[in-house]
Amino acid sequence: MFNSVNNPFGQRIESALSTGQDKHQKQEQQKDEEKRYLEDDDKDEVQISKLPELTEDDVIYLTKEYISKLKNEHSANEKVVQKLDKFMEKFDVKKFMKRNPGMTPADFHMIMYNETISLLS
Repeated sequence: MFNSVNNPFGQRIESALSTGQDKHQKQEQQKDEEKRYLEDDDKDEVQISKLPELTEDDVIYLTKEYISKLKNEHSANEKVVQKLDKFMEKFDVKKFMKRNPGMTPADFHMIMYNETISLLS
């Protein structure tokens, strides 16, 4: 009788105690699930793969590409273009690779930047 008078829509009435207990149980369940997830989780490991070393053909190709890009960027400055042309004429792949053994593509770009930065001024 109490429910029908105070609750005309027939909805279930819960006491404050049961709601608090439900919340507590849900929190406990969530903590248990998180704990299980963290225990089952594999350790994160990052493995860096080694890049392949460049061959003579790779170095020649990359050098030509690098120099042509610099020539395009500095096409307005004729002196810089002449210096870059002279650099390409004198470029010796065998010496370059002997000075920089085990070079990867990333190494190549750092080395070429250091080799050509003085030519651009």
